Parts: sequence; C-alpha cells; structure tokens
Amino acid sequence: MRLDLSAMESVALKSFSSKQAVLPAPPTMASGGQAAVSTPCAGCKFLRRKCQADCIFAPYFPPDNPHKFVSVHRVFGASNVSKILNELSPDQREDAVTSLAFEADMRLQDPVNGCVGMISLLQRRIRQLQISLFSAQSELVKYQSVAEGIEMEQQQQQQHHHHQQQQQQKMMMMRGYAAEMGGSFARPSLAGGDDHHHNTLGAIS
Repeated sequence: MRLDLSAMESVALKSFSSKQAVLPAPPTMASGGQAAVSTPCAGCKFLRRKCQADCIFAPYFPPDNPHKFVSVHRVFGASNVSKILNELSPDQREDAVTSLAFEADMRLQDPVNGCVGMISLLQRRIRQLQISLFSAQSELVKYQSVAEGIEMEQQQQQQHHHHQQQQQQKMMMMRGYAAEMGGSFARPSLAGGDDHHHNTLGAIS
C-alpha cells in the first residue's frame, strides 16, 4: 500500500497542527476520594474510564481530537504510550506524543513502511529538485557565456570604430598640414617671380 506525496504531506500537516496541548478541566471529586475531571480526555473517554487529575494522557490527548489517541492506541497500545510518557521528563512528552501520533498515522496508512515511506518519497523529491537545479544552473552558465561573448564582441566593434575615427582624424590633420605647407612653399615663388619681372622691366627702360 503506497501513498502519494500530497496525501502524506496533508497527513503530516494535520498531525503537526494537533501539537497544541490542552490542559484538563478543573477536577471534581470521584466516589473513591480521588479527583476526577468533568470532561475526560480522549484517552480516558476511549478506554471508558474516569479521567483523574493526574492523568498522563490529558495534557496531550484533548477530548476534541479523539482520532489522535485512537491512532496511537491502535499502533502502540495505551499501556505502552503511558509507559513511554512516564519515563520522559514533562518537557519532552509533548514532542514524544507528536512523534507517536505522526508515526501512528503513517503506519495505519502504510503498514509496511510507515514514516520511512514518506521519508523515501521526500528524499526522491529532493534528488529530483537537485537534478533540476543543476540543469538550470548549467543553462544559466551557458546563457551567461553567450552574453559575455556578445558583450565582448560589441566592445571590440566599439574599439575598432574608435580606432577608425582616430585614423580618419589623423588623416584629415595630415592633409590639412600638407595643404598649409604647400601653400607656404607656393607663395615665396610667386613673390620672387614678381621681383624678377620688375627688375627686367627696369633694365629695359
């Protein structure tokens, strides 16, 4: 008999939600001289006995949640549960009852595996999630590499474009400088030609 993960999780939540301890009602005197509570706990009600003021079940099996005690009693037995609780310190009993109730619910639904079946399912779920996470991380690294390559290519294109602009500016500066130098060389030759022309005219006259 197998349980799916959603059913197990719902049972787990139901078991942990019943963790709140309920204190017994104010005691009344029974016929035997011992104090008894007016509303018996779920354990005493199920066992059809008077619930005493010092009932070991009363703080952990409230009357409004009889299913909790029934499950624990069917799997472990009321006497064994009472023995376990009496051997523990008061601050450990609530956690012990929660564990017993959870194991009892799991054992009733999966008699072969109990909590182990749910643990195995959760472990398989964790492994599947780890595989999915590793795959997603690998894809992310791949996309990051592609993005870095595109960014590097854009930077190279920008650098090439900037270099071309610098070369063009240098060529324009050289052309301008050559034009200026050509003009400076041409002007003295023209001036010399004019002087030679004037000198020739004076000699003739």
